[in-house]
This record gives sequence, C-alpha cells and structure tokens, in this order.
Amino acid sequence: MSSQRHFLFLQGPHGPFFRQIAAALRKSGARVWRVGFNAGDAAFWWGSPGYLPFRDSPDAWPAALARILQDKQITDIVLYGDTRPIHAEAVRQARAAGLRIHVFEEGYLRPYWVTYERGGSNGHSQLRAMTLAEMRAHLAQPGHDQPTPPAHWGDMRQHIFYGALYHWFVMFRNARYPLFRPHRALPVRIEAQLYTRRLLMMPFMALLRGLATLRIKAGGYPYHLVLLQLEHDSSFQIHSPFHDMDSFIEVTIAGFAKGAPAGHHLVFKTHPLENGRKPLHRLIRQAAAARGIAHRVHFVRGGKLARLLDSARSAVTVNSTAGQQVLWRGIALRIFGAAVYDKPDFVSDQPLPAFFAAPRPPDAQAYRDFRQFLLQTSQVPGGFYSAKGRRNLIRQLAPMMLADADPYAAPRLKGQGCDLPAPPLAKIQRVA
Repeated sequence: MSSQRHFLFLQGPHGPFFRQIAAALRKSGARVWRVGFNAGDAAFWWGSPGYLPFRDSPDAWPAALARILQDKQITDIVLYGDTRPIHAEAVRQARAAGLRIHVFEEGYLRPYWVTYERGGSNGHSQLRAMTLAEMRAHLAQPGHDQPTPPAHWGDMRQHIFYGALYHWFVMFRNARYPLFRPHRALPVRIEAQLYTRRLLMMPFMALLRGLATLRIKAGGYPYHLVLLQLEHDSSFQIHSPFHDMDSFIEVTIAGFAKGAPAGHHLVFKTHPLENGRKPLHRLIRQAAAARGIAHRVHFVRGGKLARLLDSARSAVTVNSTAGQQVLWRGIALRIFGAAVYDKPDFVSDQPLPAFFAAPRPPDAQAYRDFRQFLLQTSQVPGGFYSAKGRRNLIRQLAPMMLADADPYAAPRLKGQGCDLPAPPLAKIQRVA
C-alpha cells in the first residue's frame, strides 16, 4: 500500500466544516473522498472533489463501503459520532482492516471546544478505560504546554441555521437519493419544521428563559438541577439505561420526592437545542403533580447553565457533557449512563433519594487533573459552526489527524506511535 494517506469522510456536522478540514488535508498531500447519503451532504461538500454519492438502500451499504475501502486504498475514516448505523458499520470494517478511525464530537468541555478522538467517542471513548493515575502520569511528562482559554465565539445561532438548511435540502432537493433513510425516527419534514421554528422563536424563548431563571434565583429556596438531554441523541439512546426521556423524568422526580428535604426544590433545564418534539414541560408537571410536589418543581428552556449553577446544591443527568460544568464548580453530580467523566473520584454513586438528601461532593483536585488531561489531548478550541470557530479549529486539527500517534497514546504506549486498542462497548442495564 502507498504511504500516502487516503481519507474517507462519511457524515459530519451540519455546515461546511468537513469540506474545509478536507481541503486542509489535501494541502498536506493527502487524498480525500466523501460519501454523501442525501442532498444535504452533497450541498455542504459543494465544489470539492472526491464526492461519492450513495443512492442504494441501507442494506447495500456494507458491500458498497467494502468496495470503496479497497478501490480507493483508504487508510483513514472520518466520522461525526460513531453510533448511527452507517458509521457503526464503518467502524466495524475499519477495525477489521486496521484503518485509523477519526471521530469528531461536540466538545466534552463545551461550548468553546470540540472533541477529536481515535477509535470511538462518548461511551466508546478510550477515556472510559483510562485511570486517573495514567492521566496524571501524562500530565507529569515534560513538554506539555499549559492550554490557554480560547477566544469566545458564538455557535448556537449558526448551529440551528445549518441544521435547518440541511433538512431543507433533504426535504426539497433529495430526488436523486430516493432510498435515503434518516438515522433518527422523526421524518425529515418534521425535523426541518422544528429547526426552523426554533430559529424563529429564539428571541421569545430567551425572554421566557430569563423570566423563569429570575423567579428561581429570587425564590430564596435551595434547589437541585436536572440537566435534560436530546432524547434522539446517541449518548442518550445508546449509552444510557433509558428508552425515552419520560422514564428519566419519572425516576428523577420519584427520587426527589422520596429523599429531598421538604424545603428543597427541583429545577429541570432543557438542552439548548431542544426543539419541542416532545412536551417535556407537561410531562414534568404531570409527574410532579402525581407526587404532590408540583409547587417545588420548575422548568427552564435551554440557554446557558452558568446562572442556574451559581446557587445549585447538586445536579442530576443521564450522561450530558454539561455534567463537566457541574464538576468544575465543585457541585455534587449523579449520573445514570456511560460518560467519559464517570470516575468514582468525582461522580456520586449514591442511591437517588440519598443523593438528594445529602449529595456527596466531587474530589475537586481529581476533577481538575481530569479536565487538564482532556485539554492537553482530545479537546481542541474552536467550533464546527461559526466561521471564526472553524478557522481556529482547522488550524490545529489537520496536524493532529495526520499524526501517527493517537491523542491519548502517550501515557500508555510511551511513544510507540500507534492507536490504542478499541475500548469495550458500553454495557448499560436498561431502566424499565
């Protein structure tokens, strides 16, 4: 096989990020191809060479991928997330063939970083098998620069815009991909409508959010936060014990009603990209009323977490990356699913009623070491969606992708310059 690197891109974040990072790799001498599964993929690759449309049924994907890997002499596969069916198959074939697997995700330390790993992310990340001792050994090695805080760039508005645009292309320009099936259960038409409504309603939602936050902050009562996630997100669907958000809401409210002191309140905060596909507010209100604590349960739509965290006693989530903001502030955290930060040093394993009664705080120094390790390895300052964020990101990512060594390899393989073995798949016991 030629020593030249041959990259195959599959599906990426909405917007031009994949096209731009591919251009940077080409400038370094690599060859790049992109498989497109719908008109949205094609639109965001516009003007770039190497586009390979896949127009067959999903059942034909394994054989088609095997042919591409062989015909194009692929050495590297690039993915955004590793759990959607087309990506899971690509990971399987890439591992069998000994190819490098580059996985992008939203930042484990949001909102000013993105995640770049080899082999897998979230519940499949190598971080889950690594110990704090290994991370501290990495930090003790000379030659590691102290990461500096990134410049602040806005991504949320652009994220929603590119999501709406992507689904518009899939809905109205997808005639050449008649067999395309989205990896999410919701029809593309509904996805596009929800993204568009979310974009248009942002000012009104910000007003409602501000008023709700002010009422909670002025209430004078101690409160605990519940950090909701997107129900369709892979971290929730694949790496958690819940089938739906309804179950998580029921479990959390039941635990609070049983264990929390009488004067304490519970605040549910939705994900910033929650688009109303499920009536979460109504579900929460009904579950709280059934246990006679409706007056102690509150609901906040999206937005930033910092203001609510300022006075929170504890936080509960399935496995949201927002849990790291909780730990950074030294607030007790209880989670249910597989997460890269699920270490006994700083995540509580108390039964939920006991946690609400007397939450055990994290080991602050242990978490600071973990966070520092992330900043020196897989967290890259920048963003997928804003122009400034992408420029900053691509400048640093292209050399990392071309390097032989895995970002996490140093503490374990002592410079051998190869990928770590694939971590075991997350094993989660489902909650009925």
